[in-house]
Amino acid sequence: MNTDQFLVKSAVNYINSSSYTWQTPSNIALVKYWGKSNPQIPKNASISFTLNNCHTITTIDFTKKEKSESVDFDLFFEGKQKDEFKPKIAEFFNRIQDYCPYIFHYKMTINSENSFPHSSGIASSASGLSAVAMCLMSLEKELVSGLTSEYIIKKASFLARLGSGSASRSIEGPLVVWGKHPEIDGSSDLFGVKFSEKVHPIFSNYQDVILLVDKGEKQVSSTVGHNLMHKHPFAENRFQRANENLTKMSKILQNGDIKSFINLVESEALTLHAMMLTSNPYFILMKPNTLEIINKIWQFRETTNSNICFTLDAGANVHVLFPENEKNDVLNFIENELSKFCQKNHYICDYTGLGAQKI
Repeated sequence: MNTDQFLVKSAVNYINSSSYTWQTPSNIALVKYWGKSNPQIPKNASISFTLNNCHTITTIDFTKKEKSESVDFDLFFEGKQKDEFKPKIAEFFNRIQDYCPYIFHYKMTINSENSFPHSSGIASSASGLSAVAMCLMSLEKELVSGLTSEYIIKKASFLARLGSGSASRSIEGPLVVWGKHPEIDGSSDLFGVKFSEKVHPIFSNYQDVILLVDKGEKQVSSTVGHNLMHKHPFAENRFQRANENLTKMSKILQNGDIKSFINLVESEALTLHAMMLTSNPYFILMKPNTLEIINKIWQFRETTNSNICFTLDAGANVHVLFPENEKNDVLNFIENELSKFCQKNHYICDYTGLGAQKI
């Protein structure tokens, strides 16, 4: 793996101050990655839909100062100073210091806000750290001449990955692969790449309604969850199966076999939770209302022949996926039948997006 390509090799022309604002989305994996090695290398490849409405908006103000031994930054989340978030960001800066040495020459003030509840099973680390990465690359573009747009996107994904693996998939959209896979051109463990094959129209502007079953802190952090795979008795089989499933998903996305899409996406979601159920220590990440929603979706699909399906991240919330041409019927079903299982009847209507946007 060649990480030298992301080192700063040209002269750095420092500026006194600058400010950048980026809006970057969360994403929802269709084929999951669960298990990694250092530094943030996935045990299997994954593919995700990039979302649109579930995003983080981050502004970083950079002010030039004397070079320091440690990175100097203040962090504000939704208008309030959040020192409890600083260790994760400090660790991120520590991991990227060789690739972004200029960060030691600036005081950074980071202001961030989410369009969705933090730490509730929507990938807030994915949107949050990809936004920080894009702000850093905006600064690097000013400090170092000759950077191409392609390089900036690739390095932003590389940097974001070092903070949160799934963040590598939030820079672009609507479908992004992360992890080296023999049948995905350009795929890498170091950064995410856009799915390059022509996608069937049925998957265009695909809908995702996130049912907020539990808006509280996740029972198990992603870091803890991934670490449980190190000695998991079924881990190697899972990694192999995930890569096989990505091969299948690639074909499905191209040929439009939506029934196979439904089966594979739901199987992947349940397998992720099965790995947590069979780890040691073991965890049940679903809530009773999660199961109620899943059974309602299955019943609705059987009686109406809808192409609705669900997926899950490592939490209780349910992502309801369906093609755009079923939007009215499915939204009525969600409002009338599923919203009662959500905390305060809350859900978020979203759809596939194109990735990071500068504001």
